[in-house]
Amino acid sequence: MQKKEKILIIIPAYNEEKSILKTYNEIIEYNNKNKTKYNVIVINDGSKDNTEKVLKENNIPHIRLIQNLGIGGAVQTGYKYALKNNYDIAVQFDGDGQHDVNYIQTIIKPIIESKADMVIGSRFIQKDFSDFKSSKMRRIGINMISRLIDLKTGKKIYDTTSGFRAINKKIIKIFASDYPVEYPEPISTVNVLLKKYTVREVPVKMKKREEGVSSISSWKSAYYMINVMLSILLLRRVK
Repeated sequence: MQKKEKILIIIPAYNEEKSILKTYNEIIEYNNKNKTKYNVIVINDGSKDNTEKVLKENNIPHIRLIQNLGIGGAVQTGYKYALKNNYDIAVQFDGDGQHDVNYIQTIIKPIIESKADMVIGSRFIQKDFSDFKSSKMRRIGINMISRLIDLKTGKKIYDTTSGFRAINKKIIKIFASDYPVEYPEPISTVNVLLKKYTVREVPVKMKKREEGVSSISSWKSAYYMINVMLSILLLRRVK
């Protein structure tokens, strides 16, 4: 009899009062409809709006951070929770309505089948699969980071900044103790590849953010991309 994996969905949330309840309810509705048992933990990353009030009033499982740690610190808090509670798979999932719960099964499948240690939900691996692909400037930067990751690791990653991803128990343990605060998605991916773990991408559809503001505004895009690439160049292969 095949073991049932214990799966946690980690939702980092900063000022998501308008979208977090809908995001959570969509996961619960999916569970009820498909007889899945995805657990959820929301990491309230020092929100200054009514996110905490919404979480409490609706009995949404969450951890409240007393100050804003940024996406890296918030997600790592989720990984620490996953490690402590012995989860087999952890899925990072945005609280702003961009990610589609229907693709979680697609993302976790290669991990369940022992074909990958990390799986990234990608807007770019299959042409025209996802209608929403971010701004032109962001796409140019993502492509540049993709080329650099390929040069650094020998592995082509197309959607380098995707926050829709899943990891297995081995990577949960690593990320719980060591996770990048700056540029967490591309840097964590490179770290996993340099440690010789298997990373795969699967096509997913993403939606435009429904509420709130992206953590990477258009004027910051060039600065962000340059610093990501410099950070990648400084990473060292683990012997």
